[in-house]
Amino acid sequence: MDENIFDKVHEVDLKKTMETSYIDYAMSVIAARALPDVRDGLKPVQRRILYAMIELNNGPDKPHRKCARIVGDTMGKYHPHGDSSIYEALVKLAQDFSTRYPLIDGHGNFGSVDGDEAAAMRYTEARLSKISMEMISDINKDTVNFIPNFDETEKEPTVLPSRYPNLLVNGTSGIAVGMATNIPPHNLREIVNAVLKMIDNTISEDRDTTLEELLEIVKGPDFPTGATILGTRGINEAYRTGRGKIRVRAVTDIEAMPNGKNRIVVTELPYMVNKARLIEKIAELVKDKKIDGITELRDESDRTGMRICIELRRDVNANVLLNQLYKHTQLQDTFGVIMLALVDNEPRVLNLHDMLHYYILHQEEVVTRRIRYDLNKAEERAHILKGLLIALDNIDEVINIIRSSKNGNIAKERLIERFALSEAQAQAIIDMRLRALTGLERERLETEYAELMEKIAEYKAILADHKKLLAVIREELTVIMDKFGDDRRTSIGYDEYDLSTEDLIPNENTVLAMTRLGYIKRMTVDNFKSQHRGGKGIKGMQTIDEDFIEDLLMTTTHHYIMFFTNKGRVYRLKAYEIPESGRTARGTAIINLLQLLPEERITAIIPLKEYQNNKYLFMATKKGIVKKTPIKEYENIRKSGLQAINLREDDDLIEVKATNNQKDIILVTKHGQCIRFNEKDVRKTGRTSMGVIGMNLEDNDEIIGMQLSTQGKYLLFVSEKGMGKRTDMDEFTVQRRGGKGVKCYKITEKTGYVIGVKAVDEENEIMIITTGGIIIRLMVNGISNLGRITSGVKLIDMSEDITVASFAKVRDNEKTTEEEVIKQLEQELENEIVADTQSAEASEEDDEDYDTEFDEEAESITEQPEEEE
Repeated sequence: MDENIFDKVHEVDLKKTMETSYIDYAMSVIAARALPDVRDGLKPVQRRILYAMIELNNGPDKPHRKCARIVGDTMGKYHPHGDSSIYEALVKLAQDFSTRYPLIDGHGNFGSVDGDEAAAMRYTEARLSKISMEMISDINKDTVNFIPNFDETEKEPTVLPSRYPNLLVNGTSGIAVGMATNIPPHNLREIVNAVLKMIDNTISEDRDTTLEELLEIVKGPDFPTGATILGTRGINEAYRTGRGKIRVRAVTDIEAMPNGKNRIVVTELPYMVNKARLIEKIAELVKDKKIDGITELRDESDRTGMRICIELRRDVNANVLLNQLYKHTQLQDTFGVIMLALVDNEPRVLNLHDMLHYYILHQEEVVTRRIRYDLNKAEERAHILKGLLIALDNIDEVINIIRSSKNGNIAKERLIERFALSEAQAQAIIDMRLRALTGLERERLETEYAELMEKIAEYKAILADHKKLLAVIREELTVIMDKFGDDRRTSIGYDEYDLSTEDLIPNENTVLAMTRLGYIKRMTVDNFKSQHRGGKGIKGMQTIDEDFIEDLLMTTTHHYIMFFTNKGRVYRLKAYEIPESGRTARGTAIINLLQLLPEERITAIIPLKEYQNNKYLFMATKKGIVKKTPIKEYENIRKSGLQAINLREDDDLIEVKATNNQKDIILVTKHGQCIRFNEKDVRKTGRTSMGVIGMNLEDNDEIIGMQLSTQGKYLLFVSEKGMGKRTDMDEFTVQRRGGKGVKCYKITEKTGYVIGVKAVDEENEIMIITTGGIIIRLMVNGISNLGRITSGVKLIDMSEDITVASFAKVRDNEKTTEEEVIKQLEQELENEIVADTQSAEASEEDDEDYDTEFDEEAESITEQPEEEE
């Protein structure tokens, strides 16, 4: 056995070997197979196909050639891979439904939008399209670099001159290793105009072009199959970041048929959607009964265009069924944009501006190299012409020198020596024909020489001035745009998801109603008509057994709605987020909207326009505790809620108001007691504090309402059994907090306990709701104005087993205009939270932390409450 055999075995680390090999493979796929170059927008296989065709002289002015010949040349000379992959790339370049501006003019069966494959390459023929000639234009003028092919027998270009921005115009898609690209096609006019805008800004203003300027020109992708892009949010995201999702919807029309039925006609599909599979999917949905109402489905597409007919039953709403098709089929699809391309052979995600910038840099290099090439050729020709003109000026002597020379070499040397010519000039004189001696030929040479000198001067001026170079690029792009530009096929439509929901919701008054068992709904004010006092009311809400409306308020759809619970927590929604329902509907369970804790229920609801500095939330509990906290502390409310106040176990939070530290607070109990004190008596405390004593309550009494003195001229009281009155606010004098207050309502068996209190003006209206779900709307000026110790008049007629659940103040009047209503509403809310300079200064003095369970300071104990009358 050979002892040296083991010397040929090398130990290697398998992990490192695999890593190195896989990295090499990955880089090969990334740089030389799957990703396009940012300059010409082509993958290597596409570039090689086009170059092989131009080498075959297979241009648009020549006959079509068999695709097998094109694929064979491409594979044998430049692309040593499978013929099927080359043919597949060629077919895609020829399909007008895959490529926006096809680079190959195919002849034969090149597939269809139904997913049919192209015929075999031995049957099909192809040639370059007219626009593809702009991709290869001037390639023989040293405009791009050439490298050896795989066996170093041929030369191939590293990139094509690409006289228009093909990467964006035709787009591309590809999957590499660990990355992918998906660039949508665009309209040639828009992309070229964007390039022209960048060039113009550089030439005229010496500045870069902003992305916003480009977005005004480039409206969005322009797919070869048309369809409609929904909204511009995805487009802007893709153009700004290089990544985005664009939702594309088919173009459909609902047509009425003679037999009274309707049909949906589809005329354009989203990009890359297979029509045959789409029809199969619709049929499958009908078969599985996921979509009901389609009676017939057929494909009427022909050479003139696409047409899919979907006939519907008479009783089917065509728009509803169309929306179902959008949801379940590719009639609505998403195009995921990943604008990844190779920049200096490295993959990079680029935005719109970057792509156009790199294209302009490429054109600068291409045009510069072309002009240098033309300049060299012009100088060489001018050099020859100059020698010929010298010879013509001395024709007799030249002829003598040539005749007297033994051979051409001696003649050249003598000419060079005699007239100080170059070897090339001397050779041209020797090769000159006798016809050059004619007068016309001499004139032609002189004219050509003068023209060449002008061109040389022009070329040098362009090479010396960057702006002139850009002007050349601009002129050439304009010619291409005029020649090949066309109108957009894809329209930009409206997308309901593009705008925020708030932008779509009109800012209008709305009524919110919530039941004791936690059902909430939003209603329009028009549901209720004003009635006279003592009427029966109208049915306001369908309730279940033992349920009744507990909260009723008026606000606008754009206000924040803050929900305070009996546990002292706060939640928040926008008013429009509460589902709108009819007057008699039960509504939505609040637990579907808020993440309430076990045994937690809503006890106070307040509308809020915005969070402002030096504003406060003033809270009152059932046991007479009050608390004032800066409103800013409640700005960031989580979905799971936020602790608003700390409560004792036997206490509940009943009311919250937004204040400015300048108002009088009015607390009313169910036994008919009322106290009025200034909110400055209550120091501001932290969000999780407990507060201080607001009113000293009798046994079994509790707070049923809190109002602000600025909310109205009168206090309107309503009792359990439908009695009520209004009393002048001035009858309640200001005292210190912590007292027992004064009598505000005379409690009798006929009235029952006080159920609620509101500060109102005469022009206001109120809504009263009973435990039976009946609502009545009354004008305040129709309710008697009585003193403090009275019971009032009957406001609503009820049966014995029904009581008043709550009532609310209506904030608009049917006689006012919409603008006045909104202004009145905003002014009223602003009155509750408007900042006063004095209140801000006063609040700064009380910035010290005040977080205690109860404030039992001497002033609240020794304060003598006004005697109960």
